[in-house]
Amino acid sequence: MEHVLKLQPEFYDYILHGTKRIENRLYDEKRQQIRLGDTIKFLREPELTQTFTAKVVGILRYTDFATLFQDFDIAVLADRSYTKARLLDTMQKFYPSQQQQQYGVVGLRIEPIVNE
Repeated sequence: MEHVLKLQPEFYDYILHGTKRIENRLYDEKRQQIRLGDTIKFLREPELTQTFTAKVVGILRYTDFATLFQDFDIAVLADRSYTKARLLDTMQKFYPSQQQQQYGVVGLRIEPIVNE
């Protein structure tokens, strides 16, 4: 099954450049539909004209982003130019603590699909 998710420009670029290998999202009803082996079509905001597809190779469930971020290096969560504190602040702007507690969060291990 293919899913569609939007990405902020810097995170879109991090995945394409091979640094970000875990996409972090709220584990709401939409993300609960994602299964191993599914594909995700990522759209680069704000224009939504640039896209790429990635395969889901792992699904990591956590209660909140702070706990998820403890288990991984920033290099696979975003990019070495980022800090975990900055990434946590960014994620909490999109998904407040109340939502994290309600749904939990998910780290989607992804591998971009290279068209040959």
